[in-house]
Amino acid sequence: MSIVIEQLNYVYMSGGPYETKALSDINLTIGDGEFIGLIGHTGSGKSTLVQHLNGLLMPSSGRILVDGLDLADKATDRRAVRRRVGLVFQYPENQLFEETVEKDIAFGPKNLGLDENEIARRVKDAMRRVALDYDELHERSVFELSGGQMRRVAIAGVLAMEPQVLVLDEPCAGLDPRGREEILSLIRNLHKEAGTTIVMVSHSMDDVASLAERVIVMNHGEVVMDGAPRDVFSCGEELRGMGLDVPQAVMLAQKLREKGYDIPEGLYRTEEIMAEIMKIAGKEAQHA
Repeated sequence: MSIVIEQLNYVYMSGGPYETKALSDINLTIGDGEFIGLIGHTGSGKSTLVQHLNGLLMPSSGRILVDGLDLADKATDRRAVRRRVGLVFQYPENQLFEETVEKDIAFGPKNLGLDENEIARRVKDAMRRVALDYDELHERSVFELSGGQMRRVAIAGVLAMEPQVLVLDEPCAGLDPRGREEILSLIRNLHKEAGTTIVMVSHSMDDVASLAERVIVMNHGEVVMDGAPRDVFSCGEELRGMGLDVPQAVMLAQKLREKGYDIPEGLYRTEEIMAEIMKIAGKEAQHA
């Protein structure tokens, strides 16, 4: 399933004294099974863009096609589109409200009018996919869980709708290191094992570098870069000019080059740099 964005423009408070153009002439195609990292400074338009992907916001001009369906067409069932494109907001655990973990995850499927057996299957499957033990946790109050567990319950509630595309807006915001790694691991598994298309908004260049296969950079409401991570992260000067940075591995590689080490250009992941360091260490040991 693809999402095609054509000449998308969006204006907040159009016609008023505080009119603001948030998105300007966006043209993108999100292909089936892609993992996209969406980065940009605060206010660059990232969150506004992703809220268009399932029709929560509608374009001021331009159009969005989800699996060929035009979201602006009155004949398009937007609720059906939102089942295909699941959106996880920042701090989604703040939207948990049911008495138990199971009831919270089941809320969406119940609203679809599914029978009890199908709802139960979806709840159990969603909990498995976010590494939550059903037998241990399904009757627990969500408010007794850790921050990382609460966030996984919130994500499971979206997964229980069985979307083909999962959009995550700063999924690790506010989590401690352990919770952060848990969330990143489950996102990685959702993409690799289930083939879910992922669009992840993040301020962390390291998280994007470790997961994304394609990076889209936004600046002042426009898409200014779109390509493979090694190509985007090689543009360190341009990224810094937009208030961004590069992954720590890229900075480490640059420092090693400055010290005379032969580190290839275009590396951006920590494991790639460590492999090169081990090669160099091995060669130095042979000549010692």
